[in-house]
Amino acid sequence: MTDATAEGPRPARAHHGSLLVKDARTKARNAAETRFRLYGAIAVGIAVVALVGLLSSILYNGASAFRQTFITLNVYLDPDVLDKNGNRNVEEISKVSTFGYAPLIEAAFETAFENPEIGIEGVTASDAEDLISKEAAAQLRRYVLANPGEIGQTVEFEFLANGRIDGYYKGRVTMQSAERDSNVSPEQLQLADQLKAAGLLSTHFNWDFLTLADASENRPEAAGLGVAIIGSLYMMLVVLVLSLPIGVATSIYLEEFAPKNWFTDIIEVNIANLAAVPSIVFGILGLAIFINFAGLPQSAPIVGGLVLTLMTLPTIIIATRASLKAVPPSIRDAALGVGASKMQSVFHHVLPLAMPGILTGTIIGLAQALGETAPLLLIGMVAFVRDFPAAPPEGLFDPAAALPVQVYNWTQRADPAFTERASGAIIVLLVFLLFMNAVAILLRRRFERRW
Repeated sequence: MTDATAEGPRPARAHHGSLLVKDARTKARNAAETRFRLYGAIAVGIAVVALVGLLSSILYNGASAFRQTFITLNVYLDPDVLDKNGNRNVEEISKVSTFGYAPLIEAAFETAFENPEIGIEGVTASDAEDLISKEAAAQLRRYVLANPGEIGQTVEFEFLANGRIDGYYKGRVTMQSAERDSNVSPEQLQLADQLKAAGLLSTHFNWDFLTLADASENRPEAAGLGVAIIGSLYMMLVVLVLSLPIGVATSIYLEEFAPKNWFTDIIEVNIANLAAVPSIVFGILGLAIFINFAGLPQSAPIVGGLVLTLMTLPTIIIATRASLKAVPPSIRDAALGVGASKMQSVFHHVLPLAMPGILTGTIIGLAQALGETAPLLLIGMVAFVRDFPAAPPEGLFDPAAALPVQVYNWTQRADPAFTERASGAIIVLLVFLLFMNAVAILLRRRFERRW
């Protein structure tokens, strides 16, 4: 008999106190848990406040970009200026440059000055013409070329007001700042107030911001997102067509068919590493391969789409493999048990059940690619583009811009009106991203299966 058995079992420690009464250790654990919850709530609160502050700043600065100031004038389309031969031949009319339309606008102001309530001492009709955007003559010329039969008529036009006049009604320009501004004078602002009182000047929603192309630094009021929106849509089309089938096929092979050996392990590690590579590296790769080697045109949606496809593939592959792994093995076993082949079990049973996660990962990858800027800068999409690209497939090779690059481009310009438009472009980009994420959520809820 050992000493341990001789001593017998040790008596249990007597428990002093009630289980219903918290001791010091229990109180310490509960206090630590309360503090942890408080820290978490504070962290969430700080994040929400920062997010609300950021969104409020963007909305406050960018909402005004969707409203623009216009000046309405009755312009006489003088045939002696526009069509001296009187045959209404578009080719002959097109020979009249925008400089030839400026006197027609000046004459329209002289007509407006016949109103006794309009007119400032020292401000002539030529000075009043500066209230209108330099885009006005081009707008008038486009209308005449599209409607040559209107020559000889007096037509009412709604012209964009100059950026300084528009800024005056949005709070960026004041009478005091106009005294130090070489682009506008206090007298012109007073004349603008008279035009507004006479009903010839108004500020309302501007659809052209979403449809027009970019404009030069001297015409911020005429700058639009039309080319950038189309360019982004073309790039997303290329990314979707290439990344979805390639990414899904790669995931199915690696997850369902590929042997588990050192080679596939290397592939999986590299796919995970590619998902963490900085986006500018893909831009350098695209510049070297697609432009310098393959000879594709710079600033083309096809090049941007190919670069973004390389960025999006790792995200889609990882999301697709996670969705395939989430399908219970019993589904595969049941299909194989009733005589289905390996391919039939994957494509008829596993893939349909994994489709919600695949679509969600694809849309999230597209949303991430939509907001990328650095790789697009390296392939030349920062170029100033005035012409709209053609319809696909030819349009994929035409010069175009992209929404994030357009935001970057406008923030580099000096006129404050471009800063307003950059914030407006960010709002449009956020709307696209919110829409794509909403579609991802709806697809997941629509096709999701629970076991």
